[in-house]
Amino acid sequence: MSNKNDSEAPLIRIRRRDTAAVAGLGSMVLVLFWMFGELGLLETVVAITTIAALSTFYYLTVRTALNPLPDPASHRGQDSGASGSSANAQLMLESLPIPVLLVGSGGRIEIANPAAREFLGLGPVTGHLSSVLRQPQVLEAVSAALRGHAVEPVEYSMMAPVESHVRAFVAPVAAPEDPALPWRAMLVLSDETSIKRADRMRADFLANASHELRTPLASLAGFIETLRGHAKDDPDARDRFLAIMFDQTERMQRLINDLLSLSRVEMDEHVPPSGTADMAAIIDDVVDVLRPQIAEKSIRLEVNAEPAVAVGERDQLLEVVMNLVENAIKYSESGSTVTLQLCTGLTRDQAERPGLVLGDAASRLTLAGPSSEAGDRFLAVRVRDAGKGIERGNLPRLSERFYRVDGQKSGPKEGTGLGLAIVKHIVNRHRGGFTVESLPGTGSVFSVFLPVARHVSKASELPGG
Repeated sequence: MSNKNDSEAPLIRIRRRDTAAVAGLGSMVLVLFWMFGELGLLETVVAITTIAALSTFYYLTVRTALNPLPDPASHRGQDSGASGSSANAQLMLESLPIPVLLVGSGGRIEIANPAAREFLGLGPVTGHLSSVLRQPQVLEAVSAALRGHAVEPVEYSMMAPVESHVRAFVAPVAAPEDPALPWRAMLVLSDETSIKRADRMRADFLANASHELRTPLASLAGFIETLRGHAKDDPDARDRFLAIMFDQTERMQRLINDLLSLSRVEMDEHVPPSGTADMAAIIDDVVDVLRPQIAEKSIRLEVNAEPAVAVGERDQLLEVVMNLVENAIKYSESGSTVTLQLCTGLTRDQAERPGLVLGDAASRLTLAGPSSEAGDRFLAVRVRDAGKGIERGNLPRLSERFYRVDGQKSGPKEGTGLGLAIVKHIVNRHRGGFTVESLPGTGSVFSVFLPVARHVSKASELPGG
């Protein structure tokens, strides 16, 4: 270190000399300008002071660069530095949320961070990798890495206790301190279950959407071909085919509209709404829009609505109520009664309990639940139909895209299978809840509960308010 400083000292002296010469020359020029009246006294003093400050800063910077302060860590010795690096590496390894293991000779686990212990269920004493990870491809890759060979990532899946998909990265690690065992294997496990599920859901969605559109398109193509052929001169057949074609076109239009609506809802699902909506007014609008369908099936619609204002976006909440009431009308028997209830000032427990109880034998499931705080108040919209009811095993899938309960399709104007999925996503965005209660042979009750707007919730929170 002393030799380096000795060699750098002349450079520092040269830089100091050059800096002083440049600063002196500049100052002399400024003095001459002042003497000949080109600069005022104040401007000359400010300029000379600026040159002096910049020259001093430049000289100090150069001296620091050529003669840096000694590193305190250098006095600790090589052993202390190695120990500190090892401690830092161990700390980083312990903090990693990704499972990482170091495997030694014979496949014995030498190091495993907490994430790896949790992921593989390792106890306080680590054993052989093969005893906790029974994946032949991974074990073969680890064996190759222990011989110093580079290997490609390995993917494997497990179906029990839950479905999971993992990508294993294996790399050889040199260990020169142990000539007898020069290689270790580093194993990194990346859980890609969520990615695989998302890819599968996307593929299923595209397949289902294609299937749903293929059916009406095939029908339209067949009827058009028929009308261009032997039925072109048959007025009765033409009118009948045109009516079916119109129904199929409406079905495709409903499907496209629902897909667009679902896409918009999913795009904004993470952003909670900040406005308010009058739920009683929304219910009145829904009843007015669906009045022709109610009259067509001779349905008796009973409405029992309290004044209630929810935190939410009016158009989306209108879509929620519209979907629930339209489904109730569609799946109820002609001449039966559909009940629509709106109540407010409820705690979460009160909101989750259906107000239209079908009996102890009914099945009940929460399709979406809110994250509420103590003191939060909710309003609940409950719709009871008079349909065939839904078996218990079908309840968890009701909010899946394109899912329809067997035996409940309603002819050419059947739904798209997206209505309840839209309801669930809208409810999630509004930080509300969605439940279903059903009894085969009796009917179903769908309930949506939403946070009450705080500035109007005080009166409704009181009993009898």
